[in-house]
Amino acid sequence: MKRYLLLVCAWIACIAGFIGVFVPVLPTTPFLLLATFLFAKSSPRCHAWIMSTGVYRKYVIPFKENGGIPASVKVRILAVSYVLMGISAFLVQRWYIWLVLGLVALWLLYLMCVRIPTTSLEQLELSRQEEAD
Repeated sequence: MKRYLLLVCAWIACIAGFIGVFVPVLPTTPFLLLATFLFAKSSPRCHAWIMSTGVYRKYVIPFKENGGIPASVKVRILAVSYVLMGISAFLVQRWYIWLVLGLVALWLLYLMCVRIPTTSLEQLELSRQEEAD
C-alpha cells in the first residue's frame, strides 16, 4: 500500500513539474526533485524514466550539480512571470486579483534573490559540456 501511495504522489509531483515548464509561477525543479525521490522509493522503472527525460536533464541536473541558477536565467524567469502577471492584472481588473498577483510577484522576487543561490553561467555551460562527453 505504501508503495502505491508513493507512486501516486510521485506522478502528481511529476505532472506538476512538467506543467511548471509552461506556467512561470509553478516551480519545475522542486516538483521534479520530489518526483525523482518518490519514484526511487516506489518504482525503479519510473525512476529511470524520469531521469532520462529532457526536462529532468535541463532543469534538475544543472541545479543539483551547480547548487543554484545562473543570474541570467533568474532574470528571464522573473521577466516572463511579471509580463504574464501584468497581462492577467490588465485583463482582470479586480483589486483582489492584483493583491494576489502582487504577493506572488514578491514571493518570486524573494525566491530568486534570497532563497535560490546564484551560480555563474560558466558553471552551467561546463556541466552541460561534461554531460555531452
